[in-house]
Amino acid sequence: ISPSGMERSIGVEIMGVDPVRHSQVTGFGKTLYYRRDDISKAFEPIYDPNLAGCVVGIDLWLARDVKGEYAYEAGPAKTALAVSSFPLTAKGALAKAGTGMVNTKTFYYSDVSHSGLARVDSSLVYLPFEQAQLLCGMAGPDKRINAIHIKFKPNVGLDNGCEKVALLWQSFVEERGGERKASLLEKVTVQSWKDYRRAFIAPMEKEQTMMIVMFALVGVTTVFIIFVVFYMIISHKSKDIGILKSVGVSNVSIIELFSGFAFLVGLLGSCLGLFAGRMFLLKMNRIEDWLFEHFKFQLWDRTMYAIGDIPSAIDLKVLGIIMLSAIVVCLVGALIPSWQAVRLKPVETLQVSGL
Repeated sequence: ISPSGMERSIGVEIMGVDPVRHSQVTGFGKTLYYRRDDISKAFEPIYDPNLAGCVVGIDLWLARDVKGEYAYEAGPAKTALAVSSFPLTAKGALAKAGTGMVNTKTFYYSDVSHSGLARVDSSLVYLPFEQAQLLCGMAGPDKRINAIHIKFKPNVGLDNGCEKVALLWQSFVEERGGERKASLLEKVTVQSWKDYRRAFIAPMEKEQTMMIVMFALVGVTTVFIIFVVFYMIISHKSKDIGILKSVGVSNVSIIELFSGFAFLVGLLGSCLGLFAGRMFLLKMNRIEDWLFEHFKFQLWDRTMYAIGDIPSAIDLKVLGIIMLSAIVVCLVGALIPSWQAVRLKPVETLQVSGL
């Protein structure tokens, strides 16, 4: 694209969409700023609805301040953007040659899109569906598109839904097998949104795996700490254990005693950690704001990183796993000391020379 008033051009990706239908599937309408309440007019500039409009990724158009906020204007400025594209044939070759090998059309800035995905917001320009087809050479006798987005009902699982779509598509390909350019249909793949966004998700999954490994190492350390604590308790309370066994307390009861104590330690510790962690998450962004206001300290420079607030969502399933793991770690750490307590003999622990 070449915005008016600028001598340089910017390389971008073009996506042609029907704003209303695309919003029903992807939530595209929620990413808009000026036309969020009237998605059907996303490509109609407020200053002149008769002009052909385009929606620009927010990081292509607006700058962020140190707090991560965008400097929105009261309305979109009247700016022309010359959008150029190399039209391609169905086989991926250039459709034109010579000086006319590039299609260029002028669109006017009508809105910005803030999806929250850095790569999308910094490289994507949305155009009306039919205009994008013309610009990319896909509006011939056999009209072409390169993606279909499907939204499943809430009760349809992601994997099951993708399998059904793949079967339906395979049936469609078989029915159209004898038609012209049917070979293009065989190259289509059915992907879930996770596979489609794999380039974005994979780094986060690696970070999550690293965090799990780190917490696993902490858990192993905790096992040894619990072991040492219970070992010291049993060493100092050996005579008390001997008295209990001498009055008829069974070995099973001794194990239950120390296991119950370990369970209580794990439960109280995990509850306190849960409460402290939840309070920290709820106040984390306020704490960072206070640090920035008084000391100019930020974890992430918002002018460089595509992040607004620090993520603070709480996953109850993960919390449950962490609490259960803490209790199990305490029980494992107390296992050997408990067995040591069971093996103590009252005669040896209560002998007169040892009292």
